[in-house]
Amino acid sequence: MAKYLMMMGTSSHVGKSVLAAAFCRIFFQDGKKVAPFKAQNMALNSYVTKTGDEMGRAQVMQAEAAKIEPSANMNPVLLKPTGNASSQVIVMGKPIGTYSALDYHKKIAKDAWESVKKAVKEIEREYDTIVIEGAGSPAEINLKANDIVNMKVAKYLNAPVLLIADIDRGGAIASLVGTLELLDEDERALVKGLVINKFRGDVTLLQPAVDFLEKKTKKPVLGILPYMENLLIDDEDSVSLKDKRNNDNASVKIAVVKLPKISNFTDFDALYESKDVNLIYAETKEQLDDADLIILPGSKNTVADLLHIRKSGVEAKILERMKAGIPLVAICGGYQMIGKKIEDPYHMESELDEVEGIGIVDMKTVYSTKKRTLQVFANAENMDFLGINKSYKNLSGYEIHMGKTEFYENVKHPFIINTKDSQRDGISKELILGTYIHGIFDNDEFRGDMLNNLRKRKGLSPIEYGESLMARKEKSYDELAKVVRKNLDMEKITEIMESCV
Repeated sequence: MAKYLMMMGTSSHVGKSVLAAAFCRIFFQDGKKVAPFKAQNMALNSYVTKTGDEMGRAQVMQAEAAKIEPSANMNPVLLKPTGNASSQVIVMGKPIGTYSALDYHKKIAKDAWESVKKAVKEIEREYDTIVIEGAGSPAEINLKANDIVNMKVAKYLNAPVLLIADIDRGGAIASLVGTLELLDEDERALVKGLVINKFRGDVTLLQPAVDFLEKKTKKPVLGILPYMENLLIDDEDSVSLKDKRNNDNASVKIAVVKLPKISNFTDFDALYESKDVNLIYAETKEQLDDADLIILPGSKNTVADLLHIRKSGVEAKILERMKAGIPLVAICGGYQMIGKKIEDPYHMESELDEVEGIGIVDMKTVYSTKKRTLQVFANAENMDFLGINKSYKNLSGYEIHMGKTEFYENVKHPFIINTKDSQRDGISKELILGTYIHGIFDNDEFRGDMLNNLRKRKGLSPIEYGESLMARKEKSYDELAKVVRKNLDMEKITEIMESCV
């Protein structure tokens, strides 16, 4: 029978995802067959599995820490906000429609819960240890009736819960006490310990608070985790972008346009972590002024985000900077934006039948009702973007988009996708690279060549970019596991897991 350990937080963004990843790596190191699980995610940062299923990026990261292949069973329900208090609902990797929050809770949540239970059973067949993540706070009274991700999961599995608070944002003690007070008695009984996360300073100064917590709540404080920086670990949602720090002394500046519905922003983590690169998320047109490269990212609502950058002046600034010789990379939704027109005959994104594009390339995109989701490997032939003039083999990534792009000018399609018909993708010119491939910058050789060609344009010498992205991620998972082992009472946590079988 599988053993469980569940992470819940006093709020969102307290470190549940990262701590779950830590336990996935710890249990893997201890010889367990471990898998992550989160019943329901709400995030625009998604991923496509080998079978073409869409799931939340956090569980992909945790599966990576556990050294297993991600599966939609690990995240059976994914909600992707589209705007106007509605979300696209994805169940077991497939979209089933777009619903308002009210309609989701009234019409979908019950059936979604059945999918959650089936997914857990599938995971239990293959793994002996399951690390579960909750969402937000389990004490959100207005959501409890239709909860399928927090205490309902804990009670269904009799899973021991660690309640986590982020002390860096303040109010951690009150948050822990208040959350426990708002839980029902049977729910409180499942909370087996408290964790204080993101502490800076001398931990001995926190002892009076620990003593108070244990006396007040009758729950053990299982440890105090330090604030950990520079871990190359994927974030779940765009809230984390606020924590990104600029590297103002770097030689190369890259500006990612921060769209209101930016999706799959982990596309740019490898650039953010690259040596001598200052990657910023630009919210204003002025932030594009001194960029050496501009990136238009993916979007969950491309039409609305295109209209936003038009109104804000960002679109005009992009065109101005390109005339000045600044290159542009456009990915997925951003790629669709650079055409002459986007048509939406089925009103998948808005009530508009069509919208004028930025007009950089003579092409249009027509939306359909079907989403294309697949992992890809692609070859690139004599790519001329930035004068790279080089071919690449087996560039990995994934596609996740609606719509088909049609061209009305002769352009170079640099990517040859590993489909049966060797489908061509994208556009490549000296100052423009467009593609549907997410994760293209995770490919070390291509990323390094692009950055060094940006350096060359500035009269700088090329540099070596060091270890591969995957090697650096592996070190991050091991370091994370080491810190958690050192600062949490692992012996007590093992006892807790054994007692709940």
